Amino acid sequence: MKPLEELTRKNIWNLAPYSSARNEYAGREARVFLDANENPYNNPYNRYPDPLQLELKAAISKVKGVPAANIFLGNGSDEAIDLPYRCFCEPGIDNVVAIEPTYGMYKVCANINNTEYRPVLLDENYQITAERLLAATDAHTKLIWLCSPNNPTGNTLQREEIVKVIETFEGLVIVDEAYSDFSSQKPLRHEIAKYPNLIVLNTMSKAWGCAAIRLGMAFASEEIIDIFNKVKYPYNVNQLTQQQALQALKDPFEVDKWVKILLEERSRMIDAFQLLPICVKVYPTEANFFLAQMTDATKIYNYLVDKGIIVRNRHRIQLCQNCLRVTIGTKTENGELIAALRQYQ
Repeated sequence: MKPLEELTRKNIWNLAPYSSARNEYAGREARVFLDANENPYNNPYNRYPDPLQLELKAAISKVKGVPAANIFLGNGSDEAIDLPYRCFCEPGIDNVVAIEPTYGMYKVCANINNTEYRPVLLDENYQITAERLLAATDAHTKLIWLCSPNNPTGNTLQREEIVKVIETFEGLVIVDEAYSDFSSQKPLRHEIAKYPNLIVLNTMSKAWGCAAIRLGMAFASEEIIDIFNKVKYPYNVNQLTQQQALQALKDPFEVDKWVKILLEERSRMIDAFQLLPICVKVYPTEANFFLAQMTDATKIYNYLVDKGIIVRNRHRIQLCQNCLRVTIGTKTENGELIAALRQYQ
């Protein structure tokens, strides 16, 4: 890995971050707050939230097994996806490499930040080799994006190939593990101490059932987290989100129960899809969704929309021709989908 200072944009490395009123007295007790131009009424919503979410990070640390100092929290994973561009990629000069197909926000954020995006096509089994990924890099490649389990394909990437990329690439490797709670593969967040160029993303939106509160996570070295904290907006995670996340984290066993149910439903749904005459193939998955190749994805998608059932049409995505992406819902919702598809003509 190159020195972090060399990877970071010079203006960001030299940036003096905004110091909020809450930062300045951090670590000391306070009773009277007359520093932040807040309204003294309408407690507790009149006060700015903790800018570094220390209580929430301590709770996440216990559940995720990552030290609090190695955790960044953002407004959804999208903020954690955008920040590496803002911190490390010089607009109009640097580039990033990513697998294709994958989650679309990596490319959207590249375009927003005027950074060249270099997709490397997966093979017919939706896998990639470290050699092919690294061949797409050059001296101006700052980031490599990987998603495992991948979206929209659902499969995990081969662990040994991910490790080869991390160990060989001189820039930063970002592995999005949004769906890792549904996977049998050991999460890479436990390896950040071993690999200083590794950033691992996670979210409260999937297994934790908290998509509405918009809370994303990044796990990385303290040095990378410090850079993120310099650039993020001062109060990027609001108080309501922090409170709801703390409440959810009190009962991780409930989440384990949800995951078990969803995995059982996933198996049942895949079996049912494979019996449909209009289903050509269901691809292997370790997420809370699966990708199915259909006889005519667009026509079937429109048929389902007319019945008030929404899946995702991925027909226009490379390597996903005539594919629908189906999220695992409740047993009742899943049953409605299967019943509708059995009636399709």
